[in-house]
Amino acid sequence: MQLLGVIGLPLIVALPALALRRWRLALGLVLLVPLKLLVHGEVVKGLVQRQRPGSIIPDAVLREVPSAGVAYPSGHAVVAAGVVVLLAPYLRRRWLVLLVVVAALVCVSRVYLGAHAPLDVVGGAAIGAAVAGVLNLLLGVPVRRTAAPLKRPWARSASARGASSRE
Repeated sequence: MQLLGVIGLPLIVALPALALRRWRLALGLVLLVPLKLLVHGEVVKGLVQRQRPGSIIPDAVLREVPSAGVAYPSGHAVVAAGVVVLLAPYLRRRWLVLLVVVAALVCVSRVYLGAHAPLDVVGGAAIGAAVAGVLNLLLGVPVRRTAAPLKRPWARSASARGASSRE
């Protein structure tokens, strides 16, 4: 699951967006990459120096991940949440729920592997969602059409009421 949070994922997802001529979505996905590197890599990691669980938690179980280095925030979580927020306006609810579950699994996998503490992935997901939300605001999203008003079977139409009163 952690591979769905790698930095190349937005670029891979941008290819079908380009094929479907969703220009704003494709641009947002492409812009997510440098913004992730800037906000996550330079700004936040420059402000917060939280180490990986392998170096601060005694007896931490590490599953083929580095034991040292800056852990906050999780870059995988930034990417996963960013992609979900960028795609949200373009998807139906059931697909969006599926993507949210996949993004959550990416975050859980980073904790399970011992690469991050839970706070690292929560912070990363919040940063990814915020960056993608700003991109959605700046680039614009498609307008959702509202459903037609529900017809109430118990309410008769005006013509039906008028027709029955004249008889």
